[in-house]
Amino acid sequence: MFSKAFSTPNKANFIIQGAGIIWLLATSVILHFYGIEWMVALGDGAIYSLIFIGSIFILDRIFSSYIPKGANTWLLLILPLVLSLVGALFHRYFLQWIFSEDLAYKDLLRNHFLLRWLILAIVEIMVTLLAIVVSKLEQQEELQKRELHMVELSKESELYQIRQQLQPHFLFNSLNSINALVVSQPQKAREMVLQLSDFLRGTIRKDLQSWVKLEEEIKYLQMYLEIEKVRFGHRLQVNFNVEEEVLGMLIPQLLIQPLLENAIKHGLYGITGPVEIYLEARKEQNYLIIIIENPFDPEAPAVKGTGFGLSSVERRLYLIFGRMDLLKKDIHGNKFLVQLKIPQLK
Repeated sequence: MFSKAFSTPNKANFIIQGAGIIWLLATSVILHFYGIEWMVALGDGAIYSLIFIGSIFILDRIFSSYIPKGANTWLLLILPLVLSLVGALFHRYFLQWIFSEDLAYKDLLRNHFLLRWLILAIVEIMVTLLAIVVSKLEQQEELQKRELHMVELSKESELYQIRQQLQPHFLFNSLNSINALVVSQPQKAREMVLQLSDFLRGTIRKDLQSWVKLEEEIKYLQMYLEIEKVRFGHRLQVNFNVEEEVLGMLIPQLLIQPLLENAIKHGLYGITGPVEIYLEARKEQNYLIIIIENPFDPEAPAVKGTGFGLSSVERRLYLIFGRMDLLKKDIHGNKFLVQLKIPQLK
């Protein structure tokens, strides 16, 4: 436990040894100041320092495996007191035996016994409390790291779940369209199957969390639109207005496709004539701005089953960036607009 109070065990040992040397020198100088010979003073300081280092080591062994809690917290005070008393008694009687002929030194040991015990006890209690505090802080840090790791795992799991929902969501819609074309327009049905195969081959194995250049994302969107054009024919027209400087900017993959799919559904539902959808991409400061605009009939009933695209993108943005202000929706007359802001973090 005490070694954890410092950066590494080697550094902890170095600090304790350094404290022992300082203790030795300080004790020796003080004793010599009071008239004790240097040999006796150095012997006293050496034994006192060894007792100090030994006490720290014993407390380390005890509290590394057991930290008193609740009603047992009194041990944090009692153990250093008992240990320091044993050390002070050993110091007194051992040195009295070693330097038995030095009567002045023996009187000093006897008269200052309580002071030596008090000093040793205070130091051991302070070191014990310091180590306990550091240990608690390290436990909190480890707990925070585990919680952060669990949050990251939860985010990854949810992102994967969104991906598993997005792909079948688009696939089922395409299969329904193919089914509708099989009898009436078999050639278009075969064409749509081939295009769907190419699109899924390029996207189904992609990591939903990976970042791609906007230029690559637009290629996937164009593949998707080729499939939708087979489905809706001349009624669907999507106009891209993409600034050249943003083609190299990064975006989480397949983030725009659900929004475009949502725009196509809302734009074509309840409108009999051709439908134009606009997709604009530009740069604002350190953001990639994507705007999708589609016409819609405000008096038409809501399209059954819609809403997943917007909610899934909004949730992905929160999981990736931790922000809820990156997706905005607005209505201007019979136009529905979605604005997407992608911070450029890489």
